[in-house]
Amino acid sequence: MHIDLTGKVAIVTGAGRGIGRVIASALAREGVVTVVTDIKEADLADVQKEFDREGYKGSTYLCDVRDERQIQHVVGQVTDTYGRIDILVNNAGVAGGAPVDVLSEEVWDLNLDINLKGTFLMCKAVAPVMKRQKSGRIMNAASFAAIVPSYGSAAYASSKAGVEQFTRVLAGELGPWNIAVNCYAPGMIPTDMNHFAELQEPQQQRLLDTLTLRRWGEKSDVAHLICFLASDYAGYITGTMIDISGGKLATQIPRVAYEKAAAEGAYEFQERGRSDERSG
Repeated sequence: MHIDLTGKVAIVTGAGRGIGRVIASALAREGVVTVVTDIKEADLADVQKEFDREGYKGSTYLCDVRDERQIQHVVGQVTDTYGRIDILVNNAGVAGGAPVDVLSEEVWDLNLDINLKGTFLMCKAVAPVMKRQKSGRIMNAASFAAIVPSYGSAAYASSKAGVEQFTRVLAGELGPWNIAVNCYAPGMIPTDMNHFAELQEPQQQRLLDTLTLRRWGEKSDVAHLICFLASDYAGYITGTMIDISGGKLATQIPRVAYEKAAAEGAYEFQERGRSDERSG
């Protein structure tokens, strides 16, 4: 099986670094003309250096996904330059939070404006282009918090739950034009936004105890999913959220299986945070 995305045109938002950057690079390696947007000029310059060095096709744009005028400008430029938009990845996001009784209105608004409104505005802008083509793939970043939220995550979880339901509605609306719309829910993937890898050892172990695959995920795990969803192999998948969390809380206490495996000599707990081993 070979995923061939050669010649397709993609926009990936918030892709100056982190998971978005890895998604953009993965698509570019697959032959996709990849347009990267971000609000940080320095990060975009770094992306452009990588693209130039690797010979990737694409371009970069400063764009705040809260600003419809900026979005319309980017979509117009991309359409004028490349003639089409085949793939949209709404990766841009924030994750500020606090318990509800001390949660500021500003933090609430920031989560909803970037995570949910930004996704809406980007989809609204590219939908007419994809409808004219009678084809397209849209992938929206949700979160495991949309499935099971955590303490202090009211703003973030609400925004991501909104992304899931928005995705389902949009999939239904765009189905007649052969446009597939899905969202994905990353779990334990260390990034600059969640700082998982910087936690103290006991905290890391407690988080790892919630995973069926007891290891941190990699940014490339999400990128591989995006490439699959953008390909012809995923042509009959739409209107759903794909959990890419290593089976976080797939069972009530995932650690039990590892304790039993360790007792049988089939598994050895690694008393460190980010083990390179892929045991279990």
